[in-house]
Amino acid sequence: MKKFSILCIVLFANSYFAFAQTESMAAKVAATAMAKLWKEPIGADTAKPTKWTYDQGVVLLGIERLWIQTANPVYFSYMQKSMDYFVSENGDIKFYKAQDYNIDNILCGRILLTLYNVTGQAKYYKAASLLRDQLKGQPRTKEGGFWHKKVYPYQMWLDGLYMGQPFYTAFAKQFNEPEAFDDIANQFIWMEAHARDAKTGLLYHGWDESKEQKWANPLTGCSPHFWGRAMGWYEMALVDVLENFPATHPKRADLIAILKRLVDAIKKVQDPATGLWYDILNLPNEKANYLEASASAMFVCATAKAVRLGFLPASYLAVSKKGYDGILKRFIKTDEKGYTNLEGTVSVSGLGGKPYRDGSFAYYMSEKVIVNDPKGVGAFIQAANEMEWHAAAKTGKGQLFLLDDYYNAEKKKDIKGVEYAYHYKWPEMYNNGFSFLGNVITSNGLRIGTLSEAPTTNNLKNAAIYMIVDADNVADNPTPNFMNDKDAQEIYNWVKAGGVLVLFHNDKPNADFTAINKLSDLFGIHFNEDSHNKVVGTDYVGGKIDVPAGHQILKNVQTIYQKEVCSITVKAPAKSMLAKGDLVVFATAKIGKGTVFATGDPWLYNEYTDGRKLPTMYQNAQAAKDLVKWLTSQIPVKK
Repeated sequence: MKKFSILCIVLFANSYFAFAQTESMAAKVAATAMAKLWKEPIGADTAKPTKWTYDQGVVLLGIERLWIQTANPVYFSYMQKSMDYFVSENGDIKFYKAQDYNIDNILCGRILLTLYNVTGQAKYYKAASLLRDQLKGQPRTKEGGFWHKKVYPYQMWLDGLYMGQPFYTAFAKQFNEPEAFDDIANQFIWMEAHARDAKTGLLYHGWDESKEQKWANPLTGCSPHFWGRAMGWYEMALVDVLENFPATHPKRADLIAILKRLVDAIKKVQDPATGLWYDILNLPNEKANYLEASASAMFVCATAKAVRLGFLPASYLAVSKKGYDGILKRFIKTDEKGYTNLEGTVSVSGLGGKPYRDGSFAYYMSEKVIVNDPKGVGAFIQAANEMEWHAAAKTGKGQLFLLDDYYNAEKKKDIKGVEYAYHYKWPEMYNNGFSFLGNVITSNGLRIGTLSEAPTTNNLKNAAIYMIVDADNVADNPTPNFMNDKDAQEIYNWVKAGGVLVLFHNDKPNADFTAINKLSDLFGIHFNEDSHNKVVGTDYVGGKIDVPAGHQILKNVQTIYQKEVCSITVKAPAKSMLAKGDLVVFATAKIGKGTVFATGDPWLYNEYTDGRKLPTMYQNAQAAKDLVKWLTSQIPVKK
């Protein structure tokens, strides 16, 4: 890496450190991590040997979520530069040796997938594929469980489930490997079957199939103790896997049942006074035992995330709240330089190896407890992200925000030649996707869904908001589904009964007009076949639209960006809600109990909301938040 690049990223991190001190707790600890951890992965100190390490991945996963929540480009830049230190242009990974068959080396693959999905750069896919190939050859127990490492034969550790399975799941989901999900589920099922203690419900740190290790119980093969962080790894792994696990897979219910048993056991050993957890979970009265930060953060994170995603009832959030309060009181300290530090994390705990770790209580107590250990810091940032999400107001109350995938039904082939839906889709992290908008919607308490068939009274009945974006023309889709009078009437009736309709159209070369106006004209909104706000290259000023103070919808926004937008003509009952000169930019209409919002540009796609491209003067990310709040406020209150 060139010295200029090194200097830029260091200054970038340091400048954000100063900014973050007024931000959330997740941002404060992330700023400390970026300023103080691993200077060598971004090239500041190449004298110290560098590892391709899971520690870094845990931190980067927290930073990734912060980027998604805030659209602050500092976070994405840090992720990318951290991985670019290791990943060459042809997709090789520096310091990585597949033949080690070390499952710890898989974790950072999750960041590689994110970088590939956001940037489209093949090198990240190639690097992630190397890790996927390792799993194909990973040595296994007789029934099929992954060995933790080649040098630890016949052993499964709780830690390894977090290192490998979430990446395995994400890769299988994205690149169409349905046969992988049985294997993924079995890793958890087998681990629980061998390591779970029937009396406490807790899981032992490791299991040796051969029963040859000194630390292994000669009857069960289990290690002697319930190490907190190991169970934290396992719980986080379960939740992260379930996030991408097929909803209809027959073993999904098994995974959720394991999660519930696990959290019930964890609840029982939560310290009642502090809300924290001990390093050895079931021995709080042992003199040398201590409350430990990383395990506590992992339990807080995974349980809160499980509640957010609906895998556990809302009542379980109390476990996370109590634990999070305990972490803030006991482990979070601000130093004289203003850094927000995490104390109380055990540096490492393992089994076997050289020098030999026998799994005894005395061994666990012998490992150092340090400040700002990456595993603890990363787990805390992830936990703080979850708790801050839960703390925010949720005015959407679980109602459904439905995105059309019928009138806009473009397809393309991925890097492996498999066709998939793209262009303004919820999961899509590339420029054209709506992943950031989807996060804003769910952060407001709504659910997101997709409608891939013609709208009817029946399939719209559960939706509070329905959005149609950039209706296809023949150039986009050789066999488009055009709006017809019947469809338009179905949608009109739904709006009149209380539905909230959102129309994000496009300019003349890029969308259908004749058919979509069959719908919009019913509300007094007509999309004109023209194109305004031309932008040449990086001359972004052409897309500038000023928002007047006190705007009814964009309450916290002064300037937005829309390029190549069609104009709108309005007549009663519609009215102009935002204009640029004579150009109507936003239009709204009230029909019966319902509401329509329309604009001539898909303007809230990732390219203009994820913080990576637009100059900071443009506030599309904040505009997305304001618009979603306003749309939510238009949903009729059910009596």
